[in-house]
Amino acid sequence: MKRLMISLLFCFISVSSFAATSADSASQKGYTATKYPIVLVHGLFGFDTLAGIDYFYGIPQALTKSGAKVYVAQISATNSTEVRGEQLLKQVEEVLAVTGAKKVNLIGHSHGGPTARYVGSVAPDLVASVTSIGGVNKGSRVADIVRGTVPEGSISEGVAVKLAEGLVTLINLLSGGGDLPQDPLASLAALTTEGSLKFNQKYPEGVPTTACGEGDYLAPNGVYYYSWTGTRNFTNALDPTDGAMVALGLVFDEPNDGLVGQCSTHLGKVIRNDYKMNHLDEINGLLGITHLFETAPTTIYRQHANRLQQQGL
Repeated sequence: MKRLMISLLFCFISVSSFAATSADSASQKGYTATKYPIVLVHGLFGFDTLAGIDYFYGIPQALTKSGAKVYVAQISATNSTEVRGEQLLKQVEEVLAVTGAKKVNLIGHSHGGPTARYVGSVAPDLVASVTSIGGVNKGSRVADIVRGTVPEGSISEGVAVKLAEGLVTLINLLSGGGDLPQDPLASLAALTTEGSLKFNQKYPEGVPTTACGEGDYLAPNGVYYYSWTGTRNFTNALDPTDGAMVALGLVFDEPNDGLVGQCSTHLGKVIRNDYKMNHLDEINGLLGITHLFETAPTTIYRQHANRLQQQGL
């Protein structure tokens, strides 16, 4: 019995040492040092920093800790993909001017995915890669229902727009984005299946030609495309936003993250499409409250930065 206990203890120490070594290896200087700067792009009703809280909670810090140069875009919280894309393009040019780099790696969440894709399509000479996280690449069932349920020009639509504008005003006030144009209806239209289809016809790079397949890993324009998403609506009892994700997830007839269906998120090389995460967990959730038995979102972003580094990007 004593020998058995000693053996088990030795195994535990060995496993613990291996895990610690792996963690230390992943945190070594240079692990996330990509050739080109990383630009994070927020989604609908997003921001760079709101009242001191990052949209990508703790992620820029996790990436820069081991070598990455990270910039967080500040674009319209609500507007069409093209308008947001033009804003992002200007900020990409500013990043390149400041850093002296020739290209950037764009990582977009939710509506930030198509927004990053726009820049990759119209200015491929400035973009090394586009990564879509929970991206609305083929539309969202939630947007379809909202657009179909609320008739155009109706009183209900007017009320919804006013509420959205009020939220955006608050976001702008707290994040410093007050000069950015906002258009809630344009963003809603862009996120529907119909709106996404029209967008994809103009900017097809990386989009799968099959219903739930993969797109070009390296598109003809020379840009690399990646994607990943979660498919778990309820992930942590301590997160008050999980209830909303569960309710919204009921409108889908496929696995989803609460706001986007699994297949709609596919773009280029699909890294993984079934993390135990909902739409908010993908950006490290509410103050980092995520699933206890899933890889931390910060770690996944770090791993992807290393993937880009290994690819020479």
